[in-house]
Amino acid sequence: MGRSYHFECPRCGYRARVSGRADRGLNFCVQTIQCRECKALYDAVTRLKILGEPGVQPNAGFKNGRLRRKISDHPPAFESALNRLPVPAGRRTRWVQFRIACPISSRHRVQVWNEPGKCPRCGVYLERNALPFRLWE
Repeated sequence: MGRSYHFECPRCGYRARVSGRADRGLNFCVQTIQCRECKALYDAVTRLKILGEPGVQPNAGFKNGRLRRKISDHPPAFESALNRLPVPAGRRTRWVQFRIACPISSRHRVQVWNEPGKCPRCGVYLERNALPFRLWE
């Protein structure tokens, strides 16, 4: 079960609702990142559980009369992964791995951010709230 916390900067007042580290739920995994272009913190989805149907290739188009589904190289946003319907029990699943990327633009420069870490705007260490903001699976 993953947890998201409120982080706040005592100097500039910047606020973020992120995990503060790599975290894992039942259906996806996240890593907190700092985007240098946006000057913000985000939870980037690094792994996602999807239905793993036998015979379906991960590329788009038709081949031999069968539809092949395309899996995007760009990871879904944290809120999108959080609001997905759960994978039905008893079905084959597989994990899809994504590289970390900014949810605003995949061309932005990002780096892994772990608590305790500095504010992306002014460089002072952020303070974490003691209680989690959200518990997610």
